Amino acid sequence: MNTQTFFGTVLAGVLLCGCQSSKVKISGRFVGNDASKVYLEQLAPLSPAIIDSATLAEDGGYEFRLKEVAPTPVLYNLIYDGERIPLLLAGGDRVTVSSVGSVVRNYTVEGSVESDLLRQFYQAFVEGAQQLDLLAARFAEPDLSEAQRKELASEYTAEYYRIRREQLRFIIENKSSLAAVYALYQRLPGDAYLFNGDSDVVYYRTVAEALEKSYPESPYLQTLLAEITRMDARLNLSSRITESKYPDLELMDIYGKKIRLSSLAGKVILLDFWSAELGSSNQLNADLKEIYRKYAEAPVGFEVYQVAIDTSKPLWITAVQEQQLPWISVSDLRGRGSAALGLYNVQKLPTNFLIDKNGSIVARDIYGKELEKKLAELTGL
Repeated sequence: MNTQTFFGTVLAGVLLCGCQSSKVKISGRFVGNDASKVYLEQLAPLSPAIIDSATLAEDGGYEFRLKEVAPTPVLYNLIYDGERIPLLLAGGDRVTVSSVGSVVRNYTVEGSVESDLLRQFYQAFVEGAQQLDLLAARFAEPDLSEAQRKELASEYTAEYYRIRREQLRFIIENKSSLAAVYALYQRLPGDAYLFNGDSDVVYYRTVAEALEKSYPESPYLQTLLAEITRMDARLNLSSRITESKYPDLELMDIYGKKIRLSSLAGKVILLDFWSAELGSSNQLNADLKEIYRKYAEAPVGFEVYQVAIDTSKPLWITAVQEQQLPWISVSDLRGRGSAALGLYNVQKLPTNFLIDKNGSIVARDIYGKELEKKLAELTGL
């Protein structure tokens, strides 16, 4: 569930409690940009909706007045110059939001503890995401040397994990705030999960337990508890998978298409975990290409489902294309945080699993002549 869906669903419940709400005033100044209007957005149940707008005065001043705002904080966005400023507002708040120059980087909040706490997380998170975009753009430049590409890939990975550490630190240190709920649902480009898929439930549960004390009446708490129940159910399902059947994966290929491992049912499958960033699998890939060509037309079909444990999409795509890998290449771009590693208890790279046509894992870490011998037996070639 993404941020807009989560907070929009919660707002549906908030709107039913209008009788307990009161007024909110939002004012401030925006200077240093050409835009002349500022907008107020509310996260409606189905989608965000602009509920008001204001034209800036000559000094950049603006003001909004709201009625029937819930007594516990709910999410709104101020939109100025194409950028959003998230605010957690409660009935009775008198909030001042101002900025000079770059809006998201420089805005300040007074009059709302939750909104200012949210600012502390949001500004750092956006700045980190922008830095990743910058590194990705530099990586895409055509005239870079191999050494420069490796250095940029290393910088990207280091920055990615720095942002993750700061996000998790903020959540744990501010677990009793609604700003922590917002931080739980923020994702960097390519991320499906906060840290490690369904095992993220520990962070959701930590926040929910704290909110039960700080905001017991908040509708966000109930929605968070429902999300925890769903995550627990998925974990229980995974734990019931027997050793003879493989956990399913659904990851994106280099074109952004999701491909399920189970879509290859009935074939012999080599599930291969590798990393373009490590650069240690090139020779193994070259050897595997020869085996792949030999067994691709076997009586029982053979396919490779190769999972890249990387964080740099440009580096991964470049490796797949330069090595002309003919099989299914997928990744969630979460590196060592990939949920796939936990599902298969992968402790080192490269690692592979050979799955027969009946869905049983029949070998692990099998390469070269040993792999060929087993494939001949399983495919009938």
